Amino acid sequence: MSSRPYRIHVPDAVLSDLHRRLDATRWPEPLPGGAWERGADVSYVRELCEYWRHRYDWRAHEAALNAFPQFLCEVDGVDLHFLHVRGKGPAPMPLVLLHGWPGSIYEFLHLIGPLTDPGAYGGSAQDAFDVIIPSMPGYGFSGKPREPGWSAARIAAAVDRLLVEHLGYPRYAAQGGDWGSVVAGFLGTNHAPHVLGIHLNMTLAPPPPEEEGKEETLRLQKEVAAWQAAEAGYSHVQGTKPMSLGIAQSDSPAGLAAWIAEKFRTWSDCGGDVERVFSKDWLLTNLMFYWAPNSIASAANLYAELGNLPPASLYAPVKVPTGVAAFPKEIYQAPRSWLERRYDLRRYTPMPRGGHFAAVEQPELFVDDVRAFFRALR
Repeated sequence: MSSRPYRIHVPDAVLSDLHRRLDATRWPEPLPGGAWERGADVSYVRELCEYWRHRYDWRAHEAALNAFPQFLCEVDGVDLHFLHVRGKGPAPMPLVLLHGWPGSIYEFLHLIGPLTDPGAYGGSAQDAFDVIIPSMPGYGFSGKPREPGWSAARIAAAVDRLLVEHLGYPRYAAQGGDWGSVVAGFLGTNHAPHVLGIHLNMTLAPPPPEEEGKEETLRLQKEVAAWQAAEAGYSHVQGTKPMSLGIAQSDSPAGLAAWIAEKFRTWSDCGGDVERVFSKDWLLTNLMFYWAPNSIASAANLYAELGNLPPASLYAPVKVPTGVAAFPKEIYQAPRSWLERRYDLRRYTPMPRGGHFAAVEQPELFVDDVRAFFRALR
């Protein structure tokens, strides 16, 4: 099936229902301890939801999203929603931007101009890209898989088919963070003939055999284990019982806001002040990609699908040229020496600031590194 034009339109009834639910929220008393010490800060989430109810204008953000060409395309039985913006330059390179959880295609919206029309943003037209930004299956306004097996590897296969079969790009570039980095890795492993290169801002790699047991390796592994113990409860819940959580979050916008806003604060380089990086409008527009299409449960299910992958496949060698932008507050970032064993690492850029949501937190650093890496592959 060929792609077909699409515009986002959330029915008025959905917005009215959202307002009703926000008005009816039952708030708990704060727990003992610091404001964010045991999860979301009740007072901040309440403030965010008050803004959502009385000041946030979804229609304005919906119109901004609809200013870009959007499409639906059925691939492997699931509709993929994607933006597709042609570049302005002598030979634009096709570039697919891959988001993760708890993000959305909205993470990349402000980068479309600099990437497709660099000449208008102080860059060179030689660096222009055709930008394709798909919502992962089960996320946002993409369709929801109705059968098990939609792992990151299967998503990579669907993205490859979208780019090659439906959009007519025999070769393309990919960029990803969070789940997007996992999908990009599978593109480089399973679909290498079509992939010019991948650029990552989150990386997964095991220690090389010769570094096992060394003091530095043990220190890093201890740090990862400590982070897992303190911060990875979300992953375990979504990886084992996503529907139990999904029912609650599909019913309560405040519950959804608490679960997701806490991650943007914890995983970003915001110094504990989430709005130093993300405005309320930005946070809520991203939340609407989960609330409006009721996609929070189907999105979380990607964690449960991890069990359908052979564990070794997450660390399979990636033979296509790879660039890594290493932001200091990234939650998963393997050392360069480990990456060199898994990837064909052509560029490694230690960044001075930024965290897990690099495209939003540090857009200039992000765009400059993407341009520089792929410039050598044109």
